[in-house]
Amino acid sequence: MTLSVNDLDLPELDLFILPGREEARVAIGEARERSWLARTPMGVAVTRYEDAAAILRDRRFHSSFSMLAEMAGLVDDDFLQSRRQSILAMEGEEHARLRRLVAPAFTPRSADRLRPFMRQVVNELVDGFAAAGRCELVGDLCEAYPIPIICELLGAPRQDWKLFSGWATDIFRVFNGNFAEDLPAIKRASSELDAYVGELIAERRKSPREDLLSDLIAAEEDGDRLSGEELVMLAEAVLMAGTDTTRNQLACSVALLAERPDQWRLLAAEPAAAAGAVEETMRVLGAMRGTSRFASVDIEYRDVLFPVGTMVAISIVGANFDPGVWADPEHLDITRPVKLPQLTFGSGVHYCLGASLARAELSEALPILARRLPGLALDGPVEWKPDTVGIWGPARLPLRFDPV
Repeated sequence: MTLSVNDLDLPELDLFILPGREEARVAIGEARERSWLARTPMGVAVTRYEDAAAILRDRRFHSSFSMLAEMAGLVDDDFLQSRRQSILAMEGEEHARLRRLVAPAFTPRSADRLRPFMRQVVNELVDGFAAAGRCELVGDLCEAYPIPIICELLGAPRQDWKLFSGWATDIFRVFNGNFAEDLPAIKRASSELDAYVGELIAERRKSPREDLLSDLIAAEEDGDRLSGEELVMLAEAVLMAGTDTTRNQLACSVALLAERPDQWRLLAAEPAAAAGAVEETMRVLGAMRGTSRFASVDIEYRDVLFPVGTMVAISIVGANFDPGVWADPEHLDITRPVKLPQLTFGSGVHYCLGASLARAELSEALPILARRLPGLALDGPVEWKPDTVGIWGPARLPLRFDPV
């Protein structure tokens, strides 16, 4: 018998009233023990891995990214139209077409081209504080690390790194839920980035190089090519996919490992453990803790009817801590065999376009840090960003280590 989700007796889950991430994880776990669904102020939340993965892969559930501004009460036609044009908000054949065209430019092999440069950037940043025996990792390394990689990826020169850093910071205000105050900065940064990338595209059409823009310009399938507007939009998507997520995830991963010296020593001694460290730290403390979908039509799933328009939050924390998938899920073990993928990168048609790049950035940075910062430990409390921030992590991460 199929019942409407609105008529089910479900546990209540309001993460915005909880005081911290541990309390939120406990509340999600308690809700998960009762049901695979929980009632939230916005709709319902999915708490178990199997159902989270299934709904993320169900094309009838559409990304709520296109509704982000509307849900925050913003009325600005120009801004809302520009958001709907993003690949992050597209659905159906339009989205599938773009993913098919750009997929070859975002393969692990493409990311591997940048690994030597990633190692160079990390080592240069560590050189700035290694002898001191102390650092504040967010400001000293995490904030700066991804921008040179994105600039190298797009083919932007070193002197423009600071420009990209400012644009990334302002564009990511879209996730902070404070549109009334942040919209002018978001629009200005988007406009300036669009103009800059437009000029880069014109240059690459005349003189292709070994960079992402040249690859995207050359991308073709059955005579179909990306338009100039699509190229600019994708460049902004790359900045969003490859900057703030990496900044925050690297800080989250190091914050975890700083409290587990045995795991830090293992990573220093065995750099091959880096891939496992990336997946496990993303599972235990991911920079993306949730995402959301809405029912584009009436949908029946597991004998539950989700009426059109129903908002469905996907608890990535709930999925990544599901004891039905991971034994002792609270325990961090960078050697844990990977049987099913952690869901911090998402799943399905909106799986993170920059996942290969982010994995490469993290797996290059972590073993270098482990080797060059022996004896790592927290040098005071971690200051975390507000829980309401969409892409989340430490605001300050003070560390001490043995100077070498």
